[in-house]
Amino acid sequence: MDKVFKALADQTRRYLLDRLHEDNGQTLGELCERIEMSRQATTQHLAVLEAANLVSTVRRGREKIHYLNPVPVHQIQERWIDKFERPRLRSLSALKQRAENAMTAKPEFVYVVYIESTPEKVWDALTDADATGAYWGHRNVSDWQTGSAWEHRRTDGSDIADVVGEVVESRRPDRLVTTWAAPDAGPGDEPSRVSFDIEPYEQIVRLTVTHENLKDEAERNEAASGWAAVLSNLKSYLETGSPLPQEPWLVP
Repeated sequence: MDKVFKALADQTRRYLLDRLHEDNGQTLGELCERIEMSRQATTQHLAVLEAANLVSTVRRGREKIHYLNPVPVHQIQERWIDKFERPRLRSLSALKQRAENAMTAKPEFVYVVYIESTPEKVWDALTDADATGAYWGHRNVSDWQTGSAWEHRRTDGSDIADVVGEVVESRRPDRLVTTWAAPDAGPGDEPSRVSFDIEPYEQIVRLTVTHENLKDEAERNEAASGWAAVLSNLKSYLETGSPLPQEPWLVP
């Protein structure tokens, strides 16, 4: 957490985060166009933000695309804001993100969280129905074989599925890819796609969640409201055995 506060203490780095908040997923060149600073200096600031996990990157060809990663900010909120002003400030719990660039190769969201666990335990926490019910508020139900169906079911006793989809790729413990759609989606409604990449990072685990093909601004905003909370709850669940106080987050 010290790295997060250090990164946020600099005005230029806060400005870079603001630019990513306005238009998430930019190259170094695009960011440099918005700030009067050399590429070398901008790269150094981005490196500090990436080290603090406030920015995540995805390589596309020879360029790196930079994404705002709101998970650490959400953790600050959970620790120092929500417990004092939770009811009144709940509306501040998520960072809205925009992905209005028409580049089809550009994911809508890339979120990263570091967890003191093992890849196998992270995988099981994402795929076990009881575990997801505990920290997510929905049970993820499937046999998790490639090509199988999966459902995101409520835990209120109704067992209603709010999201359905297909397991596109299943490779325990390092990669899971699923499609996401509403149960009443029509034939022409293309589902979104979520990829979970799990990799060892020194003595802990780095989990990268990529959510693509969100159809409109409302769906993007709903996803932005959900993933930061879900990943914070997952981290707490695996590291302490108990999820944070949470609502049944639904990520489209």
